[in-house]
Amino acid sequence: MSDRKWKEFQVGGKNGLFRVKSSVSEIDMKNLNLEGGSVPYITRSNINNGISRYVAKEQGGYLKNKGNVITIGLDTQTVFYQPKDFFTGQNIQVIEHDRMSRDVANFLISLFKVQMRKFNWGGNGATLKRLNALKIMLPVDKNGDPDWDYIEYEGGRVYKEKIGKVLKYVRQKQKKLEEDQRILNKLDLVESKWKPFKLEDVATILSGRDIYKRERVVGNTPYVTSGTSNNGIGYFVGNDNDTKSSEVISVNRNGAVGHAFYHEYEAVFGNDTRRLIPYKGNKYSSLFLSLMITMQKEKYGYGLKMGTKRLRKQKVMLPVDSKGNPDWEYMELYMKKIEYKKLKKLVDYLQR
Repeated sequence: MSDRKWKEFQVGGKNGLFRVKSSVSEIDMKNLNLEGGSVPYITRSNINNGISRYVAKEQGGYLKNKGNVITIGLDTQTVFYQPKDFFTGQNIQVIEHDRMSRDVANFLISLFKVQMRKFNWGGNGATLKRLNALKIMLPVDKNGDPDWDYIEYEGGRVYKEKIGKVLKYVRQKQKKLEEDQRILNKLDLVESKWKPFKLEDVATILSGRDIYKRERVVGNTPYVTSGTSNNGIGYFVGNDNDTKSSEVISVNRNGAVGHAFYHEYEAVFGNDTRRLIPYKGNKYSSLFLSLMITMQKEKYGYGLKMGTKRLRKQKVMLPVDSKGNPDWEYMELYMKKIEYKKLKKLVDYLQR
């Protein structure tokens, strides 16, 4: 891109390059019709392309926003491409252009994200007025107009390059699991006998330790907090403490109480989590155990924390072997079966 000529363009307004609008359907989450959900509901979240959930096609007279646009979240400054028609929550701005496409959007989003750094939560968010006045640099053709053909080509090239890397990684994982398929195909979870176990009977339970904001150093070590996304990882830090460990399960004591995640990699853990070190098993059986723990989360909440004492006594249902002990091998093979099916779907999608 270094041999291209670039030029500054105003984003919106009378002399702007794009049409910048507010969402036509700012629906409060409590008023959503979720029945037969198939339409994306976009919020200011920074994950899943801003999609919070899928909702019904009809939302009490609210209009759908047309797809093939870029959405920007006020305050959070999140920027995503929306290929399909969608509804939104509050404070979502929409950017339109006649040349918009997936590949054009991929190119533009990186440029918008750079500009979003000047905004922040509160009084300096990405309002409609500020977005209209925003300026971005774009490659231009010989007439000094945006070179849309080049923008689309480059956006598509980068997209395909990333897809290729992901596809290679997924195929490698898939190949490792193929040797187990003869065994996996015979597995049926219904056939297994189940039995309740206290968590203290299947794992060692340890506390976390907070790394406060003023203490945090930016680094490469995952710092696990009490979130529900990104495996519970809230930050990447350069800090170290006695919670640093790998091949453990984290369970949220506070916040999103009861959510459990497996961490194959080395991480540090905040005090709003508890660490479980299973007595037996491996990555796959630990993933199985994590799910069984998460299934108990409905009984906990803001007023009832999942502290160490309760966690030790918490019972989970597990498949058992002929001696009535947790069948770790069965759990491992079953999770491999699930992963293989997911990988196959993902390979098919990426190839398309």
